[in-house]
Amino acid sequence: MASYTTIEDWKDVEDGYVVDVTIRQTEDEKYPSGWDYGLHLGEIGGDTILRYDNAHERTKGHERHTRDGVEIIQFPGMLALYDRFKREAEKMSPVSWDWPE
Repeated sequence: MASYTTIEDWKDVEDGYVVDVTIRQTEDEKYPSGWDYGLHLGEIGGDTILRYDNAHERTKGHERHTRDGVEIIQFPGMLALYDRFKREAEKMSPVSWDWPE
């Protein structure tokens, strides 16, 4: 059985919006990048505003979800992707998130 090491796992809810971040390092063959992640910004009880994930990395790759649809993206590395998500989430919601360091 493949091992997982949790790097980040937290959720924050403010003013009708939610950020949910899960980042795990893994040796599972389903994740050739070595990462299993979900980076989500959405409305409570509503739509996804922005989400990055690799739930189906072996078959679909890395995905960026918005209200406009889903696009396959190049994976720039976990730290770069997390930084990109934080920048976009700040622009796409009126909330100034308290990002853990």
